Amino acid sequence: MMTRKEFLYKGSIGLGSIALASLLKSSGAAQAGSTVSSGAISPLAPKLSHFKPTAKSVIFLFMEGGPSQMDTFDPKPVMNQLAGQKVPSSFDVPITAMGEVDSPILPSKRQWKQHGQSGIWVSDWLPHIAECVDEIAVIRSCWTNGINHAGGVCQMNTGTPLAGRPSLGSWVSYGLGSENQNLPAFVVMQDNKSQIVNGPRNWGTGFLPAVYQGSPFKTEGAPIPNLFPEHSLDSAAQQRQSRFLDQLNHRHASQRHDTSELAARIESYELAYRMQSHAPEAVDLSGESEAVKKLYGMDEEETATFGRQCLLARRLVERGVRFVQLYHGAGSKWDAHSGIESNHTRMCRSSDKPVAGLLKDLKSRGLLDETLVIWGGEFGRTPMSEKGDGRDHNPTGFTMWMAGGGVQGGQVIGSTDEIGLHAVEDRMHVHDLHATILGLLGIHNLDLIYHYKGRPETPTINEGEFNRNLLRGSVKES
Repeated sequence: MMTRKEFLYKGSIGLGSIALASLLKSSGAAQAGSTVSSGAISPLAPKLSHFKPTAKSVIFLFMEGGPSQMDTFDPKPVMNQLAGQKVPSSFDVPITAMGEVDSPILPSKRQWKQHGQSGIWVSDWLPHIAECVDEIAVIRSCWTNGINHAGGVCQMNTGTPLAGRPSLGSWVSYGLGSENQNLPAFVVMQDNKSQIVNGPRNWGTGFLPAVYQGSPFKTEGAPIPNLFPEHSLDSAAQQRQSRFLDQLNHRHASQRHDTSELAARIESYELAYRMQSHAPEAVDLSGESEAVKKLYGMDEEETATFGRQCLLARRLVERGVRFVQLYHGAGSKWDAHSGIESNHTRMCRSSDKPVAGLLKDLKSRGLLDETLVIWGGEFGRTPMSEKGDGRDHNPTGFTMWMAGGGVQGGQVIGSTDEIGLHAVEDRMHVHDLHATILGLLGIHNLDLIYHYKGRPETPTINEGEFNRNLLRGSVKES
């Protein structure tokens, strides 16, 4: 016996599943392996986009700590002319994390050159990425609200400085599902064992069902922990064990409809079983040529770790993983409040060649056209000095870049003022960045809705615009 409420609840779920199955079948999106063992449609089955996408997957290269825009992609000769002076009153100095509003301007010691046919300026800290500028759209006019790392990293990942909302990767998984039901839809890797600011909340789901959360892969050793059982079982015995566990889990979950963590745990067990056959091949780099490994810098100590992760990212998107996020400098290692010369020299050295290798490898395999690569941190740095040889946090104007996935390379979007303090032209808030990323994936940021406690929630909190200036000319005209 069941109550009227339970009958209507279960009936509505059944009708919804029938409708979804029909849509997936008619769109050709339903694939073998897209159902869970219970026979229901997987929540990560491929879904229709709102409009034709230019990108199928995303690799987000997150430089945690905040790289300095005026020392990498945004040269400021006027800043150097004002070296040692206080910021002129006409520039409206914002509140900074460490309160360095009256500090003198710190000049950049970088050497700058124009690169590629596009002639984009890149500093001598990034010689390998400079070789790829004709594939890159440099966005010099980014801005955000968080002035410290906790708020900045949170907002760049979730759209708000306050914890509790879903991550961008989770929204993408919710909106589009995955093209490979034997690997996670959303994968996260970091380059060292330090704690990323805010930890797992950066790839969490907030109020979305927990099944859409990111799956961390390890930096050292086996990338996927606990994939295989400690005691060896033959295939038949493991299948019987898996079926029995599945029955117990679904019986337990049937009485707890509103606990998405249970559904996510069940799905993770089923995914883990499928991954035992498919994941080892995906993360096995032994089949890659020495030339490819060298391209990523895996033959050099300083670049080997991040090079390995960039190569893994290529292999994952190649196999249908939707969203891969790599944290370089995990634990805010880019945070150069002092000694920016030594800090950024080290951080650029360990990431420059792997990132360039990723772009070159994707292009050579024909994958760059469908893979959106994003580079940037939670904010930039100030033109004023801190502790004499460092720079404070700057959320009011900083640089990020995008490549591939329908983005027109060899262009600069927006600008900051003459000393790199404020974004002044074609300003792009984090909400605009997220709306643009979603738009390249074929998702309208205000039409991707999840109803939570009576509110229609969207990824960009009812803000943000798709900056179509990033698109290739032929796409813009259509």
